[in-house]
Amino acid sequence: MGGSGAGGLAPVSAARARRIRFSLVMLLLLGLQFYVRPRLGNPRVAPDFLMLGLMIFAIRSRPGAAAFAGFLIGFASDALTPARFGAAMLANTLVGYTAAWGRAVFFADNLLVNAGFIAAGVWLRDLLVLVASGTGGKELVVQLGVWSPLLALSTAVTGVLVLGVFRDWLDIRLEE
Repeated sequence: MGGSGAGGLAPVSAARARRIRFSLVMLLLLGLQFYVRPRLGNPRVAPDFLMLGLMIFAIRSRPGAAAFAGFLIGFASDALTPARFGAAMLANTLVGYTAAWGRAVFFADNLLVNAGFIAAGVWLRDLLVLVASGTGGKELVVQLGVWSPLLALSTAVTGVLVLGVFRDWLDIRLEE
């Protein structure tokens, strides 16, 4: 019994502290999505903080958990835009799964790689939402050629800032 003293509790409390810090960052992103994003102007180019949260979660989790998180975020998005209900659930689920799987393949420790990873996830999500909702023709081309890249860029830049500021809290190793 001598080995189960206070030293045995340290890893549990450290793991709990990491989960709490990660949860606080996710709550911050949630608050930014609904309080700050509407005030940033055009929603087609304002950073998507929910998608950023999904990508950060996917970077540090397994594909199944990331897919479930994507499903929940997609459900929330679909509840706010019921005209194409189900499109965001499908898109976010697939992007969450793919991002977590891709993280294992690319093992991104670089800020620029993470920025590209986030931008690609945002653009892929937009592509899947547009296709699943039946958007076609000129609207699809304009959305994927103009608005989605701008949204992906603003979200990626915001992601670099969040990853840089909360690097230790998110337990993501980054090389400059």
